[in-house]
Amino acid sequence: MRTWGPLTAVCLGTFMLLLDVTIAVVALPDMARGLHASLSDLQWVMDGYALALAALLLGLGAAADALGRRRVHVAGVVLFAVASLLCGLATGPGMLVAARGLQGVGAAAMFATTLPLLGSVYRGRQRSMALGVWGAVSGAAAAVGPVLGGLLTDGPGWRWIFWVNLPVSVVAIWLTLRVVPESRGAAGRRVDRAGTAAFAAFAAALTYGAVRAGSHGWTERGTSAAFVLAVVALGAFVVVECRVADPLLDPRLFLRPAFSGVMLGALAFNAAAFGVMAYTSLWLQTLLGMSPVRGGLVFVWLSLASFVVAAAGGRLLHGVPARLTIGGGLLLIAAGQFCMAFLDAGSTASALVPGLLLVGVGTGLVSPGIAGAALSAVPAERAGMAGGAVNTFRQLGYALGIAVFGTVLTSRMEGTLPHDAAHGLAGGAAGALRGVFGEHALRAAFASGLNAATATAGAVAAVAGVLVLVLVRAGGDGRGTGATPSAVPVPKGEEAAPAASYRR
Repeated sequence: MRTWGPLTAVCLGTFMLLLDVTIAVVALPDMARGLHASLSDLQWVMDGYALALAALLLGLGAAADALGRRRVHVAGVVLFAVASLLCGLATGPGMLVAARGLQGVGAAAMFATTLPLLGSVYRGRQRSMALGVWGAVSGAAAAVGPVLGGLLTDGPGWRWIFWVNLPVSVVAIWLTLRVVPESRGAAGRRVDRAGTAAFAAFAAALTYGAVRAGSHGWTERGTSAAFVLAVVALGAFVVVECRVADPLLDPRLFLRPAFSGVMLGALAFNAAAFGVMAYTSLWLQTLLGMSPVRGGLVFVWLSLASFVVAAAGGRLLHGVPARLTIGGGLLLIAAGQFCMAFLDAGSTASALVPGLLLVGVGTGLVSPGIAGAALSAVPAERAGMAGGAVNTFRQLGYALGIAVFGTVLTSRMEGTLPHDAAHGLAGGAAGALRGVFGEHALRAAFASGLNAATATAGAVAAVAGVLVLVLVRAGGDGRGTGATPSAVPVPKGEEAAPAASYRR
């Protein structure tokens, strides 16, 4: 490639924002103890970030087309760095959750502009190579997250999982301003502010309702009000998108069975594959007494299987219909979650290994091809919209998975423990409860709750897998897995700036 500068700058930002989706998983028990956080606090530590990322991704992508992609990207990195500093300085769970939400806003600005920036710089063979490296970095971030989080939490402390972003952000900002040229979308495109606000309200209300149900019940007045607000906001979003000239997401695309199937698969994928990880980490450290490093290393089985399958699948599965890789991968994820749903008071971390391997294989099949499947399900002029929708639905799925599976976990535990004890145990406060209920009772209760959560995740993946196999076939998916990174949408008709013209 003629220059690695722009690619390095963009990949630094991508690595940070995706790393922060999973790096906090193994630090949750230490956060709970250090900040006296409840289970719902821990849920929002994870959900605040993913929710802001999902809710604003499409809107900030449209804004970047009008304001300048490099400008929005750099602003996102600056905001991400400031929020990371605030996360590490948090004195209570409320401050940490707020800072995580702010961090998610910055991440949305970064993520929405990464592929358009690469597409404006590289073309032809260089573009394929650049997107290949970007895809590898994206996969590595998810794989490294739990292990790096464990090392930092076990070493200098959990606050450093956020502070480690600061030097990387400085380098990313300097490099982006130095070597990445500014680019914009089509002239005259309007930013859909009403659509952005309506979608953000829908996602926030739906996630809030699912989290609140865990502590107040599904039929409680506040929970019901949140779900009603979510329905109203979704209706408003559909109305707005059908009327604006430049919609964030055209609702008519969902009339295509293939597109609906892929979006459903994207939503279920991140929920089922990763939504239970936070609670599994709590079980490993709080009940089994593992250190953050050892707890993080347990998830390496998933990461390694995913990496190997994704790397090999690009060549071995070329030409295989995407519905088979995505639908089949979701069914493997379902099988893996069902394998992990048989824990008891005497179970150890080794009981998770077969299930984690299956989830990893399924992840390696689904993740590379899902963007390409979305593109093949829509007209060429909607490629950018489809690619943004896939990323949005994946992050929304993760946020909803954490909320729903946490509610399922505590609901099952309340069958054997009092309400406050169940929520305290799920929040990492096992030490104070051992003298009251006994070690065996606590381990049995948490194992039962975790079994219910993993079984629910398995059911979500199984239903979604079957629907993908049916709907994507009905829509006539294209050939190929979409595993080649070039299948990811990038701006069309934009010429790459010559390498020699980059400001040195």
